[in-house]
Amino acid sequence: MMEASWRLLAEARRLLRRPAPGLIPRRLRHKKKWASTEPKFSPTRLALQNFDVNYKVQFGDLWPSIRVSLLSERKYGALVNNFSTWDKTASELEQLEAKDFVMEAQRRGRRKAFPEDPSAPALPPELETHCPPAAPWPCSPNLRCYTFTRGDVSRFPPSRASSLGLLDYYLLDASSLLPVLALDVQPGDAVLDLCAGPGGKTLGLLLTGCCRHLTANEISGSRTRRLKQVLQHYVPQDVSQVRVTSQDGRKWGDLERDTYDRVLVDVPCTTDRHSVLEEDNNIFQRSRKAERQMLPMLQVQLLAAGLLATRPGGTAVYSTCTLSHLQNEYVVGGAIDILASQYQIQVQVEDLSCFRHLFQDTFSFFPSCRTGELVLPVLWANFGPMYFCRLRRLT
Repeated sequence: MMEASWRLLAEARRLLRRPAPGLIPRRLRHKKKWASTEPKFSPTRLALQNFDVNYKVQFGDLWPSIRVSLLSERKYGALVNNFSTWDKTASELEQLEAKDFVMEAQRRGRRKAFPEDPSAPALPPELETHCPPAAPWPCSPNLRCYTFTRGDVSRFPPSRASSLGLLDYYLLDASSLLPVLALDVQPGDAVLDLCAGPGGKTLGLLLTGCCRHLTANEISGSRTRRLKQVLQHYVPQDVSQVRVTSQDGRKWGDLERDTYDRVLVDVPCTTDRHSVLEEDNNIFQRSRKAERQMLPMLQVQLLAAGLLATRPGGTAVYSTCTLSHLQNEYVVGGAIDILASQYQIQVQVEDLSCFRHLFQDTFSFFPSCRTGELVLPVLWANFGPMYFCRLRRLT
């Protein structure tokens, strides 16, 4: 009897080791179907794969350095709030050993305009060529933005409310201030920020103190809410020259044609740094593939609408936070062609190479950008990417 029991136990163990076909677990009987439901690549991995293919061709030997920088922590700048106690704020930021990169650039150009001033440092030879005496400072005025020096990865502390109840400074990628500087807002200008959310560039435009009237448009509900929060926390309530709208920016040429002296067109793009670092709201999600493929067309439509809203003789700046020439130079060329062929409007790209020399101590510029200027992320100055191009509407 005992021997029979041992035989039954041995047979049971054998069956467990090699189960009969009817006992095979369901998932093992359908390996092919089961494997097809495994998780796909994450959006960040898809973004990096896409960039490795395309940007290796576009940037060649520069791409490995750019790639490492995109995947590393970015640097920030502190945009001083002129509506608050700006002088006290500037003093506190200087105590952190941060420097106002805008003021430093002004000092670089000052010697050319005022050669008799002994306190102004000499300019390098290349700046002598690119900045004529008639235009010593071709940028929007009154902006103060502090950054830490090359290689310094220190962080700014969170902004605090001053005695006036407004936050002292706004933290942003310092290169995102360059489109605002390039717009060259002058006193009394009517200004349109066509894609204004989340609000950093809109705040920069207000801080110039030059806007007779500013329209900040943003079609996205969430980004409009963030824009309004920025205005609430940084701008006094009695500043009445701001109008916030939520229209489709592509229709602005029909809504207010030939109206504005200055137009900023900071379009939606692949947002390269976000795309390789953040899973949330990532445009490389598989469900957003069609949206991503349509981006260049959307960008052309927005830039064309912004140029139509610009008065003849006025200026528009196109900007993105992507390295892609398909979303940068090609969009500029496409919008110019549309205005020429469909509206008989002539648009001229303006030379911004002076920026490359004025701000070379703070940012790394791509030396081979055919139209406009492109800030490249590098580890010693990990800002950007930021592309910007200034266009003047001639007719």
